Amino acid sequence: MKCSACRLMAFAIAFSLAAPAEAKVDIDVIGGYKVSFEGLVQADGNWFNNDGADLNGSSGNNGRNNEFELRRADLILSGKGTMFDWVLGYDANASKYLDANLKGKLGSSYLQAGQFKQPNSLEELSSTRHNDFISKAMVTNLFGVGRRLGAAYGRDAGNWGYVASAFGRELSRNRAQGQGFGARFYYAPIVAEGRLLHFGISTVNYDTAGDIQRWRVRPGADLASVRLIDTGDILDADRNRTIGLEALWVGGPFKIQSEVMRTTTTRTSNSMASDFSGDSWYVSGMWNVTGESWGYKGGTPKTKEPRNPSTGMWQIGLRYDAANLNDGAINGGDEQNITLGVNYYWRSNFKIMVNYVAVKSSKFNSAAGGDVSDDPDIFETRLQFYW
Repeated sequence: MKCSACRLMAFAIAFSLAAPAEAKVDIDVIGGYKVSFEGLVQADGNWFNNDGADLNGSSGNNGRNNEFELRRADLILSGKGTMFDWVLGYDANASKYLDANLKGKLGSSYLQAGQFKQPNSLEELSSTRHNDFISKAMVTNLFGVGRRLGAAYGRDAGNWGYVASAFGRELSRNRAQGQGFGARFYYAPIVAEGRLLHFGISTVNYDTAGDIQRWRVRPGADLASVRLIDTGDILDADRNRTIGLEALWVGGPFKIQSEVMRTTTTRTSNSMASDFSGDSWYVSGMWNVTGESWGYKGGTPKTKEPRNPSTGMWQIGLRYDAANLNDGAINGGDEQNITLGVNYYWRSNFKIMVNYVAVKSSKFNSAAGGDVSDDPDIFETRLQFYW
């Protein structure tokens, strides 16, 4: 880990020991808005038991099988008013803007303009600081559309809601491009204390950038520098269209969550090649060992604070996720991951995560004349502080 990352995390840990347990800092009421300041610091460590590819071989580590990095240093200023809310967020580690938007409230409906998460992927829409696992599932990292500049109209009626948006590029340095639109509808036939059943459907449709599209994903480890499945450049690409289905069940301290997405990249009219389709899905289960349950708002689950802040909250999770990037002449490969995780929340500020990931992958290799397997294991940790 870089020295600056070590110092920042050490300061965060020391601050969490001394500070009162609060999730954010209320600054003042300014111009009719209740202004608050929040922050999120995450530091990760990955240890790779390589099988074929050297998963951190291009990181300049001279053959070492580990990687340490400051993942996030989010700073978020927000204001809540009677008719409007606003937020301005920035990740100082990645030098990129996060949510930066204005939301007008119309009863249970709202209008939103600026940069915000687009309406697909239940996991992507959920709070980053309460991720169940260190790395999001492959389906989210492959096909989820994150924050983009745009405008949206939505409604949250408690047990059902919808949102429709039109969007363009990402605010920071054109990190993601392509104009398009998205929509999501969700319905929860059961919403009660400690009980929840949720279903959702979403779609996004957007232009590719520069008539080229490439689908690839890291093997369940954010610090891996190698992708085991990869389509390479899909030429004459015109648009990407993704359909997603989601389901969520909560029963007391147990939660089961699943998503599936299928993405089609259509080619331009003058292309001689056929369209490409890929798919990915996951199912995960979480157990709050200390008995806490989850809340629900805006069609996403909300992790509650520990019942006893001084002793904290323990979670155990298991996830299976799979992705297939083989279609026609494109042999992007297929992968299946099993992730076992343990999380510990202390007070309302500090979180420790430990994950073990078993990877099975297969991809066509022209030199071998067939599919070649690559099945590494990965051990991961994360230290997190937020306020």
